[in-house]
Amino acid sequence: MIISYNELHNRNLHISGLLNEEKVDIEDKKVDIESGKVDIQDKKVDIESVLTEKVSNFSVKTTTHIRSLFEKFGFDEIFGRSAVMELLDLKGSGASKLLSNLVQAEIIEPVSGHGKGKYKFRK
Repeated sequence: MIISYNELHNRNLHISGLLNEEKVDIEDKKVDIESGKVDIQDKKVDIESVLTEKVSNFSVKTTTHIRSLFEKFGFDEIFGRSAVMELLDLKGSGASKLLSNLVQAEIIEPVSGHGKGKYKFRK
């Protein structure tokens, strides 16, 4: 068996001058980001008002965990057991039990389409 090698040299890899040498001027237009300010305070939801009747059966520690989770994830973020473990410094079984209790209390709900065991807060 004979193996031949082809050496690559820069002199053989030059591209002809067919490239467009024209530069694009990107400094002509500036975007005004100040005029489109959004007031996010109007959409802020108080977790206390949402959870008042639902957390009455939970301990102070669990209620603190719920508040910590809500501060981190809010209504729009999706989270799973590993995120709960990391945020609250819980072991796997403790995080699973907390999530199970929150689902039963209808505080969080399972989310489909993001993998097994993903949740978000109910509005």
